[in-house]
Amino acid sequence: MPGLMIALIVLVVLVLLIAVSCIKIVPQAHAVIVERLGVYLATWSVGPHFKAPFIDRVAKKVILKEQVVDFPPQPVITKDNVTMQIDTVVYYQITDPKLYAYGVENPLMAIENLTATTLRNIIGDLELDETLTSRETINTKMRATLDVATDPWGIKVNRVELKNIIPPAAIQDAMEKQMKAERERREAILRAEGEKKSTVLVAEGKKESAILDAEAEKQAAILRAEAKKEETIREAEGQAEAILKIQQANADGLRMMKEAAPDQAVIQLKSLEAFAKAADGKATKIIIPSEIQGIAGLAKSVTEVAVDEK
Repeated sequence: MPGLMIALIVLVVLVLLIAVSCIKIVPQAHAVIVERLGVYLATWSVGPHFKAPFIDRVAKKVILKEQVVDFPPQPVITKDNVTMQIDTVVYYQITDPKLYAYGVENPLMAIENLTATTLRNIIGDLELDETLTSRETINTKMRATLDVATDPWGIKVNRVELKNIIPPAAIQDAMEKQMKAERERREAILRAEGEKKSTVLVAEGKKESAILDAEAEKQAAILRAEAKKEETIREAEGQAEAILKIQQANADGLRMMKEAAPDQAVIQLKSLEAFAKAADGKATKIIIPSEIQGIAGLAKSVTEVAVDEK
């Protein structure tokens, strides 16, 4: 009895272990290829599954997420016989697990060889300069070619990128010299443009300064003219006022003389004073009126009177 109980317990444990081993849980973004007696049975998707013990087996586990593979540099020859090293990066995704499991023996190696072949065919139709400037075109052509070739394997190629394009050392030196010359040319152009702008700014500054100087000189001339005009007006007004005052004084003198009612002797004396002033002037000719004798006689009489008083 104890031996039977032990055998029964062992049998139950074995059954449980076999049952547990037959339960398979497929995680997200994965798929499982199941074979029965070596023949394809089914493709399990996400979730729990049960396989028959001893006759069913998991042939392959497949990842359905997008995957990236970086292939080493491949030697390629351009149309103008320049050998370059180009490495590529391929982004692919398994769309049919069954085709992926049974379509090709080593999918990654097949993709690498196909990538190298496709790259050589495309680069062979391009010259060096086109190769260096046509990355996007090369990527598009390679993706289209690889996608068609890998479709029977259950693989979809999403993108292909040229990671590095490495020309020979001599070509690199020549390219670096060309780039250096181009940089120096652009620097010279920028320097010349800067000097041109600086010259223009200096000229504009001088022009603006000359305009301001001319405006200042114009304003100063206007102010000087106005000052001169004001001075002339004031001088004219002063002279006019002086003439008016002299005329007024003469008029007042005549009025006072008229009011004093001078006799003939006083009039003749005034005439003699006027004659004396005229004789002291700059005139070279003096006209002596006929009445001058009478004036002379009057002067003699005045002189005698003065002597008698003394």
